[in-house]
Amino acid sequence: MTATTNGTLIPVFTHPSPAVRRVPMDRPWLWLRLGAADMAATPTISLGYGLILASVGFFATALILLGGWLALLLPLTGGFMLLAPLLSVTFYEASRRQEQGLPPDAAACLNAWRGNLPAIGAFGVVLLLLHLFWVRLATLLYALMLGDVHVAPESVAATLLTPEALPFLIVGTVLGAALALTTFTISVVTLPLLMDRDVGVFMAVATSIMAVRASPRAMLLWAALIAGSVALGMATLFIGLVPLLPLIGHASWHAYRDVVRLPAEAAPARSAVS
Repeated sequence: MTATTNGTLIPVFTHPSPAVRRVPMDRPWLWLRLGAADMAATPTISLGYGLILASVGFFATALILLGGWLALLLPLTGGFMLLAPLLSVTFYEASRRQEQGLPPDAAACLNAWRGNLPAIGAFGVVLLLLHLFWVRLATLLYALMLGDVHVAPESVAATLLTPEALPFLIVGTVLGAALALTTFTISVVTLPLLMDRDVGVFMAVATSIMAVRASPRAMLLWAALIAGSVALGMATLFIGLVPLLPLIGHASWHAYRDVVRLPAEAAPARSAVS
């Protein structure tokens, strides 16, 4: 993209911007199959990191329930959706190394975010701010609809099952879904692109938005599969997240590779972290 001043061309972006291609609605199933193949090829990294993420989620939920902080329950469940792209950088790197024929390397995968640290860090801050906004909004909703945001641990189940809690759960779920869908739109290919190429945040986010606009039905199915996987994993006391998070993370890399096209003179590809 360029602008002109007195006949002089001034580039808006340092490198030509990426292009996106339309994909059929059933494409996410292919991404899942490719993600499953990557997970099978890197079981230690995939399941090990999945276990770490699932354990953090389990203990965070336990602390919230034991502490009686019901207002934070919905933000916690939504937090996996909002922060999942950032937490999945390790899986992206594992899939990229698999694609390049490089051996699995746990240290390289865990440090993949360092390759384009300013851009990945900046987008990570955006995701964190979105999550904090959801926490504050959910707390406000709880206070307005149910009163005291803190209840005794032994009253947690009883409080959630009361008729008064139903409006909070419905409104909170709808607002959380809207925020998660917004986050999905701006991030579906953003972090894989930032990790793979030396591009800026604005270009990566614009590419992600255009990818969703180009294939809305496929992306809606992909968002539903991600949300369903997270919900299923949580319903199994987070045990299901151990394999499901790596599966979604690896598949997200293949979604990026399938949808995004970069011209030959575009931002150079980063070499795999060693």
